[in-house]
Amino acid sequence: MQPRNMSMSGVVDLAAVKAAQEAKAKAEQARAQAAREGGTGAVSPADLVIDVSEATFERDVLQRSAEVPVVIDFWAEWCQPCKQLSPVLERLAVEYNGRFLLAKIDVDANQLLMQQFGIQGIPAVFAVVAGQALPLFQGAAGEAQIRQTLDQLVQVAEQRFGLTGLTVDAEAEPGAQPQQQPAGPHDAALNAAAQALDAGDLGGAIQAYKNVLADDPAHPEAKLGLAQAELLQRVQGMDPQKVRQEAAEKPSDVAAQIAAADLDLVGGHVEDAFGRLIDTVQRTAGEDRDAARLRLLELFEVVGAEDPRVTAARRALARALF
Repeated sequence: MQPRNMSMSGVVDLAAVKAAQEAKAKAEQARAQAAREGGTGAVSPADLVIDVSEATFERDVLQRSAEVPVVIDFWAEWCQPCKQLSPVLERLAVEYNGRFLLAKIDVDANQLLMQQFGIQGIPAVFAVVAGQALPLFQGAAGEAQIRQTLDQLVQVAEQRFGLTGLTVDAEAEPGAQPQQQPAGPHDAALNAAAQALDAGDLGGAIQAYKNVLADDPAHPEAKLGLAQAELLQRVQGMDPQKVRQEAAEKPSDVAAQIAAADLDLVGGHVEDAFGRLIDTVQRTAGEDRDAARLRLLELFEVVGAEDPRVTAARRALARALF
């Protein structure tokens, strides 16, 4: 497990975008499965605060973060500020009624996790959303600040990742673990695509995603994965300096602007990529305009339809076209 920071409002991160789509799909599957079984998948209020160790971190934090934001409280028995902060977090976990899960980690007993998160002092509070780790705050914090941070966390988790939290039932038996979802019909192909990406085999990953889409053209994870893999394949081997120089020197060269937009997006400059192609659409006509428009739509797929930058760019594209 290699935690990494994820900005709540920062530039696009291809891995984070992929995780967002996967989390949305898993959350939807879990809700659908619970509905089919006539249950709610509810947990008791006592289950909203859990003790986590190195042995249970994968199951209780990483896997659970695909259905609910997991807030991690790193603490120790000797830490006096921890004794003030932890009860506040525990109370808020119950008050937020399943919008987040609180995982308590004793750093004395789990020093490897402390090292992996790069913690220099405690108390330290992190969150994990769809497998992505981000720091919330370190040291003593007032309740107003904590509430503001948690409000932002649950908002981002719902809007970007589709995580609406856990269903809480005061009558539910404590300690009940949600059922593991059965493997989906395309899991083998999606795993093959992920393994190909890890091995640097972009062509293999593209083909695996296409295999899924041939059977299920609307599959969200496959659509996103294909868009990402094709983008990475296009920029592979590019000389960024040369591409950007050509784009600057040849503003009417559609191919140069499209290549630069791909690099912009991979580098996290989302608005620059979108703006470059919208400007190209405005300046061109016929096949050139269509090429720029189609590439822009492909980049929308990479970032995600619900991203506000995509929404704004769609409006700008409509104005450019009409």
